[in-house]
Amino acid sequence: MSDRPKPRRRAGGCAILVALLVVAAAGLAVLQLWAGSGPARVNATVLVPQGATLSGAATELQKAGAIRSARQFVLLSKVFGGGAPIKAGEYRLLARQSQSDILKDLQGGKTLQRKITVAEGVPSILVYEALLKADGLGGEIAVPAEGSVLPDTYAYNRGETRAAVLARMQQAMADYLAGAWARRKPGIAVSTPAQALTLASIVEKETGKPEERRMVAAVYSNRLRQSMMLQADPTIIYPITRGKPLGRRILQSEVRAVNQYNTYAMVGLPVGPIANPGRESIDAVLDPAQSSALYFVADGSGGHVFADTLEQHNANVQKWYALRRARGEM
Repeated sequence: MSDRPKPRRRAGGCAILVALLVVAAAGLAVLQLWAGSGPARVNATVLVPQGATLSGAATELQKAGAIRSARQFVLLSKVFGGGAPIKAGEYRLLARQSQSDILKDLQGGKTLQRKITVAEGVPSILVYEALLKADGLGGEIAVPAEGSVLPDTYAYNRGETRAAVLARMQQAMADYLAGAWARRKPGIAVSTPAQALTLASIVEKETGKPEERRMVAAVYSNRLRQSMMLQADPTIIYPITRGKPLGRRILQSEVRAVNQYNTYAMVGLPVGPIANPGRESIDAVLDPAQSSALYFVADGSGGHVFADTLEQHNANVQKWYALRRARGEM
């Protein structure tokens, strides 16, 4: 009886095993290509434009050195990527980042967020200039209406339009003002959200101390109720510079100037805001301190001293002048 078939069976089994090992090795190689370290030696920034296809994005990735082959990236993405679409935007990719993680970033919209900050009390002309200078924004805008922008820090993506970012800033103000107005205390001195915004802009420009805002709001609210001139220095400056720093002392001719903003020459509120007030100043106007004060003057420490009567106020003014003379400022 012959044993010749047995070696052939062993040879066939070995061939199958080798084939399986080859397939496994090839699979591991493909997985290493997909999930292993990428070729980039340094971080890279890649812009995926609106409407870009996976192939178009892959081309940009290859140009940036984040992947070795655009064609390979597309093929592996279709096999392992799950089919979710990629999202436009600017992406910050890390050195040696894998193709797998790159696709996850693109599908998840993990874009590089740029930021622009609008500080409390900034006039709209400076908001406009900041948007013009912001890196990565495009398109034209007009100077926004004064008081229409809510001071805050806003994130944006490269390639966005200035108009889109400005619209977010203005919608934030509209939303906050509406909510704050709904929470207003009864009996306040302003009767519309627009009036509240105008008075808040004056409060914002008159004090840099958060703890004083409600007292300053109380002074101006009391003056409005008694039909007194507000006599707020920032309202003199606004029609001259549109809110930018004056850079000098106010002239007597400017104090007497008659216009729609100067509260030294008119009773009541200006025609509109003189800056973009922040949340705290809006809240202060809608919930001012309980006070009968009608006057305030600087106290020399960055804050103010308040008075109920003109006699008290004049005494406080003399103390302020004496302090300035001692400092050599007068």
